[in-house]
Amino acid sequence: MYWLLLPLAYLLGSVSFAILLSRRTGLDLRASGSGNPGATNVLRLAGRKLALLTLCGDICKGLIPVLVAKGLGLSLGQQAWIGLAAFLGHLYPLYFQFRGGKGVATAAGVITGICWPASVLATAIWSITFALSRTSSIASLVAAPVTLPLIAWYAPTALIPMSVLVLLILWRHRRNLKSLIAGSEHHF
Repeated sequence: MYWLLLPLAYLLGSVSFAILLSRRTGLDLRASGSGNPGATNVLRLAGRKLALLTLCGDICKGLIPVLVAKGLGLSLGQQAWIGLAAFLGHLYPLYFQFRGGKGVATAAGVITGICWPASVLATAIWSITFALSRTSSIASLVAAPVTLPLIAWYAPTALIPMSVLVLLILWRHRRNLKSLIAGSEHHF
């Protein structure tokens, strides 16, 4: 069952709620705003309602494969690899020429399924950092690595795939880091 869930999780992760929902407004997120098909760009360009729907969809596509794996009795390590497959689908979606988002919301869904206390901690840190900086990318860059020590303690067999997930979040935010250094990053 594990080997079947891996590609199914990737295919679910490849569904871009940002692109599909923003099409209703005539927008192509990959050609507008930051160019990122994610909830933050949807918020900037299409408003709160579509951004909230995008956020919920992206969280669920990370959470659902992990919960299915858990329900089938797969180990925490296997659940984490399945979650990583969904996350990779979001970053490199088959249906959208492998041009996906940065994966923060999908990662939140995966981490919630693997170790919900780590997700609560990351959400709290993201929220505080965002409130202070008014910058989504800073909040994501600060919150993502915080989850690893808690995951290492709670689910050590999930540490390798969750470390890959966090490193990919940091990698996908490399342009944001350059913009932050240059003082040109988008703020709310």
